[in-house]
Amino acid sequence: MYIIMAILAFGVLVIIHELGHFTMAKLNGVKVEEFAIGMGPKLLGIKGKETQYSIKLLPIGGYVKMLGDEGESSDPRAFNNKSPLRKLSIVIAGPIMNLILGIVLFAIIASMRGYLSPVVEKVVPNQPADVMGIKAGDKIVRVNNSKISTWEDFVTVVYTANGNPLDITYIRNNQTNTTKVVPVKDAEQNRYVVGIYPTTVEKPTASQSITYGFVETKSLIKQTGSFFKTIFKGKASVNDVGGPLTIIKFSGAAAKAGILSLMAFAAYISVQLGIFNIIPFPALDGGYIIMFLFELITGKKLDDNKVGIINYVGFAILMTLMVLVTIKDILYPIKI
Repeated sequence: MYIIMAILAFGVLVIIHELGHFTMAKLNGVKVEEFAIGMGPKLLGIKGKETQYSIKLLPIGGYVKMLGDEGESSDPRAFNNKSPLRKLSIVIAGPIMNLILGIVLFAIIASMRGYLSPVVEKVVPNQPADVMGIKAGDKIVRVNNSKISTWEDFVTVVYTANGNPLDITYIRNNQTNTTKVVPVKDAEQNRYVVGIYPTTVEKPTASQSITYGFVETKSLIKQTGSFFKTIFKGKASVNDVGGPLTIIKFSGAAAKAGILSLMAFAAYISVQLGIFNIIPFPALDGGYIIMFLFELITGKKLDDNKVGIINYVGFAILMTLMVLVTIKDILYPIKI
């Protein structure tokens, strides 16, 4: 039951993403031939006025097939005959919808159960923060070169510092102060800590909840950027990467923990989908975005057939990576 709930939740994220493409295509006068959720053989299908709505066998991804998006067409309603700006608006709408959904879900969660703020509520006696003079009520705004907007920002910086000294900047009585704190290893939690607890905003206003939704989404984007830097530097391990099976497993665990936990995980995945799709790689939205920006800036139209070949190769590479990551999920599963 929990796995089914997890798959349904992931399906909603895909629907929202594809709905962004679909809506902007319609607004820009492009004929949509198929709106599909999932991949592989068709399970269910309904034929609309001009669009085929389908549910596919494999609950992975989805797509909006537009007339002229895989080659040239003389039809004025074809995607390839639209201006670069119109094509760009259609392609970028999917990732934007995922980011908006993340903001909305985080805001709803905050309004229902509150959220943690990077304002110190309690300092553990004789721990590094206490020794260096940090007190209850201090608002942490920066650690080293990283701006702190959420408690998660602070935890991430402390965790990734791996015990190295931290320059913590905080505000007390409208004055900004900075102190150097050296984290210590907590034996029970097996991670580095500085000895402070955050303030819980238990009953946020609507404005605070919406603001938290924006701030948390921004924080996730920043953390994901840091993760990609770790990958490019070759410092990420095999246990840091998961595929579809990992997502389903974690989603199922989140569903078992309650609806709010599932919503939180869905918000996290939605933001990740938005970020992943704007990576400038062929077959991803980001690859199209780069191409249409090139057309918009230079005024030169790219060859649709060549673009189709490039995207076909890119899709094949992505599917290969998907298979490899799935095999990794089976052989080296990430533990919950």
